[in-house]
Amino acid sequence: MIQVGDTIPATTLMEYSEVEGEGCSIGPNAIDVAKASAGKTIALFALPGAYTPTCSAKHVPGYVQHFDDFKAAGVDEIWCVSVNDAFVMGAWAREQHTGAKVRMLADGSADFAKATGLTLDLTSRGMGLRSNRYSMLVKDGKVATLNVEGPGKFEVSDAGTLLAQAKA
Repeated sequence: MIQVGDTIPATTLMEYSEVEGEGCSIGPNAIDVAKASAGKTIALFALPGAYTPTCSAKHVPGYVQHFDDFKAAGVDEIWCVSVNDAFVMGAWAREQHTGAKVRMLADGSADFAKATGLTLDLTSRGMGLRSNRYSMLVKDGKVATLNVEGPGKFEVSDAGTLLAQAKA
């Protein structure tokens, strides 16, 4: 499992863009994690799936709500990573009103989740291999803090916890 001090996995995530700009075409665009995190402070949180109850009602809204607070604490970007495809993440972004506040990044084949060692096998519930619920503060591509939830929990990966760590 990834630890504080480790470099985040050099994988590719996908992001759905509805508007063309900054080198991104409309539709899914590949995001090189190493390049996208270089020289930045990223508040990254991962969750089991788009449109799932806790993720939709609590996890994403907390980060959207605290966007300005994260910026004031020196965070350059907020990333939400889930084992879904870019089209699903794009639709969920619209529903959650993430706008330019939270980048909704798709880990469709769970490559990022597998590389972090933070997978969650929900095959028995019809969801296959997913990401565990966690948050991390990433500084210049390295994990500065890591908060991994226990099974079925939502206690340490919330926006408030990661924001306090960003302010420290």
